[in-house]
Order: sequence, then C-alpha cells, then structure tokens
Amino acid sequence: MTSKTDLDTALRSRTGDRRRAPTQRLSRYSFSGGRRRSVRRDEEREGSFVDLYGFRLWCLVLWIALMNVGDSYFTLVHLQAGGIELNPVAQALLGTGRGGFVLTKSVLIALALIVLAIHKNFFLARIGLWTAAGSYTLLVIYHLSLFKAY
Repeated sequence: MTSKTDLDTALRSRTGDRRRAPTQRLSRYSFSGGRRRSVRRDEEREGSFVDLYGFRLWCLVLWIALMNVGDSYFTLVHLQAGGIELNPVAQALLGTGRGGFVLTKSVLIALALIVLAIHKNFFLARIGLWTAAGSYTLLVIYHLSLFKAY
C-alpha cells in the first residue's frame, strides 16, 4: 500500500514542485479564474505576481479608464469650440481623426493599465496607478472648469 507522502513525492518528481518557482506574470490561470490573490508571506509582497486581482484594483483601473474617456471627450469638445491641443502626442493622434484619436488613446491607456495591474505588487506600478488616477481626475476637473469660459 502506498502512503500519501509517497504519492506526493512521486507527483512532485514527475511535475516538479510548483512552489520552487515564483508565480509568473501571466499564466494559464490569469485568464481562467486564477489561483493566487495575495502573497503567502508579507516579506514576499513587494515584487511578486498574483493570478487574481482585488476589487479595489479593478475599481482604480476602471476609474482611470473612465477619466481617460472623459478627457478624450472634453478635448474634442474644447477643440470644436476653438481651443488648441498643447500635448504634441495628442496633437499627432488628432491627425488621425476623431475616431482614430479616441480609439488610439484608449488602446494605449488600456495597455498601460494592463501592465500596471499585472505589476500591482511593485512600488513603481502602484505609484503609476495612483498618479494616473489623480492626474486624470484633475484633468477632467480642469476640462469641466473650462465650460464656465464658454
């Protein structure tokens, strides 16, 4: 009769011990429910990857995405009212037309948000997420304040 430890040892020798390697940035579990929401030990928190992302992170990413869409909308409104675009990158994107501007800007921000969300346990990624949220919020507030000028 085989004991549980013998079966565990046989399985590990065949498949390798998954705990020896850190969780990957993207794995098959990232898109099918995930396995790991947080780190097991606090000292491993900084610089580790997880498969599942919390509600708070999703809210932050959604907020940034919504503020980006708001910025795109208000930029187009202000340009139609005679304003000018000071950002040279946005000015170049505007050359592709309104639809191209909104689509390209949204895709670029979405890609950046994906990278930042995957790296949520890295200090610079957290700084980037909160800086983007604050900056876009202030930018949309600025756009709203310009309506008083019209």
